[in-house]
Amino acid sequence: MPDLIAFDEITHLFEDFEHTAWRLETQRGYASDRTGPNWGRFQRGERFGFNPESPWHANVRAQTRQGKRFERVRLVDDPPTEGQRFLMASGLGNVAAGEDIRNLYRAEARRVGLPDFDFWLFDARTVVKFVIDKQGVTLGVQVHEDPATVVVACQARDAAWHHAIATAEFQAQVPSTV
Repeated sequence: MPDLIAFDEITHLFEDFEHTAWRLETQRGYASDRTGPNWGRFQRGERFGFNPESPWHANVRAQTRQGKRFERVRLVDDPPTEGQRFLMASGLGNVAAGEDIRNLYRAEARRVGLPDFDFWLFDARTVVKFVIDKQGVTLGVQVHEDPATVVVACQARDAAWHHAIATAEFQAQVPSTV
């Protein structure tokens, strides 16, 4: 099993990838969201979207202008947790920046056999698996490049993408989220 490393050690992958950066998000909430600048705004019912000053949004824009793709599927409970409602609200800015974010109900994810952990898949070659504690704190990541792990991640990506619902359509089904 690969060593646990700090997330900061792999951030270069978000610029260095050649074609696609794909994410599966499985958590019911993330500690980093609850301590981030938009959590209070979300709690007050304020809207927030694309922010050209956001390093994430700026990088997504820069990479997608080069023809690269950022994609992710978020698992959502029915009804959504507060953390998932926040992700749906904040995801609108990511979509405006150029990400293709889709949502999938957790029950459907279980039915199609998706893993229960978060990961990024870069160019169908590198898997960055998150290690997250029960409070939603990211403890670190593991980087996998072995073919067996990559194939499983690619299969999960394909199944999730096939069954997931585009952000706008999904949010229309859950109108109280934003």
